[in-house]
Amino acid sequence: MRSRLPLATTNGNAVHGRLDESGYYHCYSDGDSVVSHGSDALTGYETLDSPPHYDFYANTEVWGRRKRFRPSLYQLHANPEDDAKPPLYEDGQAGGEDSSAEDEEEEQKEPLPEPTRFGWVQGVMIRCMLNIWGVILYLRLPWITAQAGIGLTWVIIVLSSCITGITGLSTSAIATNGKVKGGGTYFLISRSLGPELGGSIGLIFAFANAVAVAMHTVGFAETVTDIMRENGAVMVDRTNDIRIIGIITVTCLLGISLAGMAWESKAQVVFFLVIMVSFASYIVGTIIPASPQKQSKGFFSYKADIFAANFVPCWRGRGGSFFGMFSIFFPSATGILAGANISGDLRNPTLAIPRGTLMAIFWTTISYIIITATIGACVVRDASGSLNDTLSPSSSSQDCVGLACQYGWDFTECINNNTCSYGISNYYQAMGMVSAFSPLITAGIFGATLSSALACLVSAPKVFQCLCKDKLYPFIGFFGKGYGKNDEPLRSYLLAYIIAVCFILIAELNTIAPIISNFFLCSYSLINFSCFHASVTNSPGWRPSFRYYSKWLSLLGAVCCVVIMFLLTWWAALIAFGVIFVLLGYTLYKKPAVNWGSSVQASSYNIALNQCIGLNHVEDHVKNYRPQCLVLTGPPSSRPALVDLANSFTKNLSLMICANVVTACPSSAVVERRSNKTHVTWLNQRMVKSFYRGVVAEELRSGVNMLLQGAGLGRIKPNVLFMGFKTDWQTDSPQNADSYIGILHDAFDQLYGVCMLRMRERLDVFHPSSSHVNAAFDGGPESINISAAPSLIQTSIISAASIESTPQPSTVFKKKQGKKTIDVYWLSDDGGLTLLLPYLLTRRKRWSRCKVRVFVGGEADKKEKQREEMLALIKKFRLGFHDVEVIPDICQSPQPANVNQFDSMISRFRLDTNVKPDSDPVPPRQQVEPWMISEQDLERNKSKTLRQIRLNEAIQDFSREAALIVITMPVGRRGGCPSTLYLAWLDVLSRDLKAPVLLVRGNQENVLTFYCQ
Repeated sequence: MRSRLPLATTNGNAVHGRLDESGYYHCYSDGDSVVSHGSDALTGYETLDSPPHYDFYANTEVWGRRKRFRPSLYQLHANPEDDAKPPLYEDGQAGGEDSSAEDEEEEQKEPLPEPTRFGWVQGVMIRCMLNIWGVILYLRLPWITAQAGIGLTWVIIVLSSCITGITGLSTSAIATNGKVKGGGTYFLISRSLGPELGGSIGLIFAFANAVAVAMHTVGFAETVTDIMRENGAVMVDRTNDIRIIGIITVTCLLGISLAGMAWESKAQVVFFLVIMVSFASYIVGTIIPASPQKQSKGFFSYKADIFAANFVPCWRGRGGSFFGMFSIFFPSATGILAGANISGDLRNPTLAIPRGTLMAIFWTTISYIIITATIGACVVRDASGSLNDTLSPSSSSQDCVGLACQYGWDFTECINNNTCSYGISNYYQAMGMVSAFSPLITAGIFGATLSSALACLVSAPKVFQCLCKDKLYPFIGFFGKGYGKNDEPLRSYLLAYIIAVCFILIAELNTIAPIISNFFLCSYSLINFSCFHASVTNSPGWRPSFRYYSKWLSLLGAVCCVVIMFLLTWWAALIAFGVIFVLLGYTLYKKPAVNWGSSVQASSYNIALNQCIGLNHVEDHVKNYRPQCLVLTGPPSSRPALVDLANSFTKNLSLMICANVVTACPSSAVVERRSNKTHVTWLNQRMVKSFYRGVVAEELRSGVNMLLQGAGLGRIKPNVLFMGFKTDWQTDSPQNADSYIGILHDAFDQLYGVCMLRMRERLDVFHPSSSHVNAAFDGGPESINISAAPSLIQTSIISAASIESTPQPSTVFKKKQGKKTIDVYWLSDDGGLTLLLPYLLTRRKRWSRCKVRVFVGGEADKKEKQREEMLALIKKFRLGFHDVEVIPDICQSPQPANVNQFDSMISRFRLDTNVKPDSDPVPPRQQVEPWMISEQDLERNKSKTLRQIRLNEAIQDFSREAALIVITMPVGRRGGCPSTLYLAWLDVLSRDLKAPVLLVRGNQENVLTFYCQ
């Protein structure tokens, strides 16, 4: 037996735990470690790694045992003696004594009662068949057969079934691509296409189902009213009788629904049996020899001649056409989503929805074909219904019109006068007349209408409940509350009941029915498009277990549904699309905070990737130059002014990346801080169109170097480095100052342009939790050596809640500037970046009223000539700058007081020239400390130093009231200008100025051109 070594330690001591009932790993008392024992048997060694298990991927827990968790990557590879406590699990679960105690209490609780769940037969197939079968089956299918003939009626049936079948295949594919919850059609579309289309369809589909309750109930009430009138029973009048019966009926259906899904499902089974008995009665009636009464109404049992005559079309009336009959029949093929709409009540939705839906489509299609063939083979198109219209032996058969003449009946008079009341062209109750017992057909009509109404009354609240819980639209969350073990949406049931009652009171739904059909078709179209879209995006997450679908068939089904919408009722189709676009626009505007991994997200990635790759074939051209900014913000919320100014240059124009260098040793907590999502949240709330990129590095300069070389993608990569001025360089350590200037040199080495912002008020907005603000970017001493304070790392993560609750700080760059000036000191030609940035700024609304003044150096005796030459050059760039000033005394000596101030500024960094002659030889101090300034350095750069001092004096004279001052940044030669001397130049050039100062240096390549090619 091998020895067992502790796999986790805390402060050097082994921590022992207990084996949980799962048998896979220990859970330690401090909640920080997990040890797998299930992997012993697989590997032969005790290891923290655990074998694959269902619990690692599930979001729910099984009653009676603890949920197993996968150990985090940090736990697998970190030093066991490290006393830092990273997040326990990769999925964000936290452990501890409190959570362990809570888990034990939960294990002792009784399990929740198991809700009622249905299989694929009772839950999907029967429900779909009942919803597909309706009044049209009994009252309109024989009439359609008479109009279109048996052959074209079969075409209509098959075409309708193909569309619903394709939709069924698409539904099956989507339903088997992951675990399906409640919400039915809305859930399928929203989780596939995203909340924008899913939400709009969900709201429309729920409303359409609620109105469909009224439509089916009114159909039932009309049949009952007609039966009552035939027997002389009238309550008020026909319209009010329909209202009374309809309200009573829908109230009874609501009671069945509120009783629970179990009772509702039992009622559906009863309706199904009634319909099957009515079918049996009809089939038996076609076989029984026809009585004289039935023969007078056109029924002669099976005759080949009748079948042949009825096989061809005989169009009659204004709507007599193929598409006219198709528009009437197609609503009877809908209802295939009745099972999917109660997906939350199915035992296994991924199995039940495909199998039940496709079987329902198959059997209903067979039933339609059989009824069409049998009714067309037994009943002639026209009959009088009079027993006196028999063909007497003395009558001439040549004068007899119609197929009935061969069977001893003469309906010539009513055929010629178009007054025949019977036959499948005139009598809607032909199935009842053919049936062996006609009341069973009436019962079938009742069963079909009531079952459809009940299915819609259940579907609408279930869909609406899921929509309410997702909180995509305001004021509807009240209806999402569920009750009981089945989470029944009682409030949604009452809402659907009220809507149904309101439409029942109309008692005439001929104008509403086309809209309902169009809403259903719109749902079918989006389901097919969802399947197609998910397939063409090639997302690795699209892995449906149902394989019998085709993306091209789904696309065909989507197009066909849209075409049929306009063929049925074009104005209703326009209304449906109008409502969808309004809801779509609202959702796009609100941008709900949901992430369902939709195919739209995958498509966005594909489009962006293809466009980025396509840019590889596009050569750079100066006309298309855009300043793409890498902004060294640290956490973006700590430097809002720097973010706002860079955003003014890049918004809707070019790339902006907010960069954060976390100077610490790599660890789980540091990585979390680097990639904290709250930074992106802050940028989005500030409406800044920028990416965020964080890196972990041991020092600031190396981290920035990573960003300079690695930020961006292909040709979409930064070309301008934005940073804040280091105001504390005199008091900070000289190593940090040298590192700061080293970043500038690194940027120039990478051919970056550089922009440096200095403001009278500091750039940093210090939050209590932002203690890791990057040193050397306008930071103070308190932000240095973060890696030496690991406790700060633990507290530096800003929660999303705190970001949302913190008011957005206002900066000068977020305010309207009015009629001020932007003063540009274009002292050295850097390729034109110094001019381009102010031009881009004036295109923003806040800066549009500002006048740009360009200042250049010159000679006093040639001042006017140099001004005209510079103005002519700037006009060729078409920037709209018309104010050019020449500063002739820029090369004069500055005031002695300012020179003395500069000397005192660098005195701390000057080399001591008093060297003892007997001292041991040591390396020159500048090699060890390159920031030190020698007398040779000062003498070599004397003219440049005096120029910066004098330029600051001129800027204070000319730009006291400017809104922004843009200055060409001087460049310090590497090896010839110490870093502290270079910093002193930048400091003295931009100090004591009221307006923000932006120091700009391009990469010496043209970014402006006056050519057209």
